[in-house]
Amino acid sequence: MEFNKNILDMGITGRIGAANVENILFDLVFRHTKDMVFIMKVEEGPIFRYLFANETAFHRAGISHNSIGKTFQDALPPDFAGKLQEEYTRFLSSNGIKSVFDASFVEDGKVFYGETILSAVRDQDGLIQYIVAITRDITAYLHEKNKIIESGQRYRSIVDHNLDAIFSISMDGQILESNPAASKLTGFHEQQLVGNSIYELVSDLDFANFKGLVENTGSGQSLESLDCRFIHRKGYLLTLHIKTVPIIVFGEIKGIYVIIRDISEQSKNVEMIKYMAFHDQLTGLLNRRALLDKLNEQLFSPSRHEREFALISIDLDRFKYLNDSLGHLVGDEILKKAGARLLECQNEHCFVFRQGGDEFIILLLETTRKATAFFAQRILSMFKRSFYFNSQEYYISPSIGISMYPNDGKDAETLLKNADEALYRVKERGRAHFQFYRTGMSSSVTNILSIETHLRKAIEKKELSLHFQPQVDLMTGEATSFEALLRWNSKELGPISPGVFIPLAEDTGLIVPIGNWVIETACRQIKEWKRIGYEGFRVAINISPKQLQQPNFPAYLKAAMERHLIDPSCLEIEITESSMQNTEEAAPVLKIIKSIGVTVSVDDFGTGYSSLSYLKKFPIDVLKIDQSFVKDISEKAKDAAIASAIIHLGKSLGVEVIAEGVETAGQAEFLAMEGCHKAQGYYFAKPVSPHELESTYLKLAMPALREYS
Repeated sequence: MEFNKNILDMGITGRIGAANVENILFDLVFRHTKDMVFIMKVEEGPIFRYLFANETAFHRAGISHNSIGKTFQDALPPDFAGKLQEEYTRFLSSNGIKSVFDASFVEDGKVFYGETILSAVRDQDGLIQYIVAITRDITAYLHEKNKIIESGQRYRSIVDHNLDAIFSISMDGQILESNPAASKLTGFHEQQLVGNSIYELVSDLDFANFKGLVENTGSGQSLESLDCRFIHRKGYLLTLHIKTVPIIVFGEIKGIYVIIRDISEQSKNVEMIKYMAFHDQLTGLLNRRALLDKLNEQLFSPSRHEREFALISIDLDRFKYLNDSLGHLVGDEILKKAGARLLECQNEHCFVFRQGGDEFIILLLETTRKATAFFAQRILSMFKRSFYFNSQEYYISPSIGISMYPNDGKDAETLLKNADEALYRVKERGRAHFQFYRTGMSSSVTNILSIETHLRKAIEKKELSLHFQPQVDLMTGEATSFEALLRWNSKELGPISPGVFIPLAEDTGLIVPIGNWVIETACRQIKEWKRIGYEGFRVAINISPKQLQQPNFPAYLKAAMERHLIDPSCLEIEITESSMQNTEEAAPVLKIIKSIGVTVSVDDFGTGYSSLSYLKKFPIDVLKIDQSFVKDISEKAKDAAIASAIIHLGKSLGVEVIAEGVETAGQAEFLAMEGCHKAQGYYFAKPVSPHELESTYLKLAMPALREYS
């Protein structure tokens, strides 16, 4: 199109004509500006038709070169077209008075915000023939503006809703602002506080101290005072904990925040608080905090190298049994009496502490190994006397572990740990005696405890994962079922073998939350595979006997499948024969699971007792031949006979038979010849991650087995 462009005389020589200059300027201004430029033709209606758009507009506004000559309604989505039609019509109604409006637009999936300025192009009669729209991206500006607003609101929220009183004061002490907590603390309304001097609230007793606090803060220091008194509106004194913080703006101190907490009640009860902080509430003995203080006092004493002392850890044998059997009331009374009996030993060189539960600690100063052994024997003798409560007689023996400074540790943590490890060894070897710590005693104990500690946090730290091992159809060579196998890669300890952490999880009860995690993760993975198009497969997960015994296990399993919208036929649970030993409990649970539609398999079949009776009483779909029978199947006739018997038994009962631990072609050949349905093991594939499984899923081929099919 043609535009009348008045170009000032810029000394352009004849070498570049005026038309060329106009084209260059036009190209720079309209085509290469970062702003979006539109020129709309105004027609009766009104109708607005695209006459021109620069390259930025084509790129960012969602229109193409084909949109030139089209109206808003022809070129844009209805909502956006309607908004523009409304804005442009309003502009015409105002007779072309400069108009500015905001609009959002989407580029590469991201939302941006633009500010649009409309300008009129009139004909000789003053009628608007064209509208020029320039849209500038103001996304960054809006984000910065919102950040400033949000920052201000965050600050106001911290101040206004703080439970501590907060004053903003000038350098000379005038109150500029105060929060609601300040009014509640002093009894004055905000209007009464603002504009007055904060010094008027300060008691004469602490005026000099508070003034010095404010003045020093004015030089750039953040300070605090634990005992400063203010006068309440009703005249009584408040004992306060005060912090002062400089208000720094662009490197210049503009004022001071005074943050106040009322500690009047705490001051009245300071001795009680101190007592409670360092004493056990049940027994009245010194507590762990007092122990650490006393230990550090000895460890950092100037004469520490000249003195040997003992840390004696005491645990009451079978106390948990007594507590559970007779109740916590009796247990608490026994603890009090045990504490009182140990307290008989306390003097200026002997301090008794309650560590927690039924654990006590004795710090024996200025002693030797021989004297400590005599002292430990004395404690054992003291507990030969029975305890009485409500006319009942109870006997409790102590187990005692001892660490010596400096041989067994030169810091509190090491001494406590080594005393506990010596105690652990006492309990491991029969209880009711004492043991000194020995170097090397803790290696195995520490390792197990460390693994347990990290295992408790493995789910939270996302260290657990599932790997999947294909179960190959020996007739077709295809894999349509997979066993999900749990793996743990600790960030601190590295990969931990399932043979180590799964028994530990069983012992500690962690197997239940871990088992629930396995169910959720397997269901989520099945859902994902279904989403990307995989069909006709089944995933087997191992269920612990403890998990199967949970009252709500079938409901949990069903809810997990419903949560992830997966068909029950895609899931299989593997149980061991030990899970079925209690027939009365296990049979109803397995029947419910079977009724849901989940496949039930028995893992390690043939290694337990009464295996045949299980097949009769329980709804079992799959038998898995234990790898101990598969390992020597090619060399030992007995193993071959057992495997063959299980295969034929399964086939006659109409259940699927899967062999585990197949590692050689000979094993696979024997199983195929005997008619075993499926096999899994390193001969076919090792357990792999979901991603690796996807790359080979439905591609698993077993050329070596095709001759048997």
